[in-house]
Amino acid sequence: MSAPRKATLHRKTAETDIHIEVALDAEGRFEGTTGVGFFDHMLAHIARHSLMNLTVQAHGDLHIDDHHTVEDTGIVLGQALAQALGDRSGIVRMGHAVVPMDEALVLCALDISGRGYLSWELQLTTPRLGDFTTEMVPEFFRAVALHAGWTIHLRQMAGSNTHHIIEATFKAFGRALAQACSIDPRVKGVPSTKGVL
Repeated sequence: MSAPRKATLHRKTAETDIHIEVALDAEGRFEGTTGVGFFDHMLAHIARHSLMNLTVQAHGDLHIDDHHTVEDTGIVLGQALAQALGDRSGIVRMGHAVVPMDEALVLCALDISGRGYLSWELQLTTPRLGDFTTEMVPEFFRAVALHAGWTIHLRQMAGSNTHHIIEATFKAFGRALAQACSIDPRVKGVPSTKGVL
């Protein structure tokens, strides 16, 4: 039986103190808090729709704003995902999902390529949702992409309500993540003609 695909990481800076645990082959549970309620709600969607168990304990300089907390959570999550995947043997590698939420429709396509890159085409017209700054959505996904070494494309295909667009984005990412990280028994080694990812 293969080793569990799990990782635990802790990162402390002068601005944030973040602890993250991931278990890729799990039930989709989220535990913990970042101190930013809407962001916690979105992280729970990633866990639920990827079927990954995710624990996040983040303490940041929220007396300034949510920027460092959200971005640094993305950094540590990206690092944890990269670690949990190990040598990437047997993975499907690419995943995609198109997720509706009411009038909103968002596509996420990702490639566990070893090359961190974010392509972003969403229109978020409301600057804040509760205690969350909506311009942090691309910053979060860029941090995940760069530190996981994943290529992530996010496209808004329809939508006007900022909450709906963002929620569809996090759900689509979770679904694409589940597909890309899944194991295909037909894959021998890593799915690349180069032999490495």
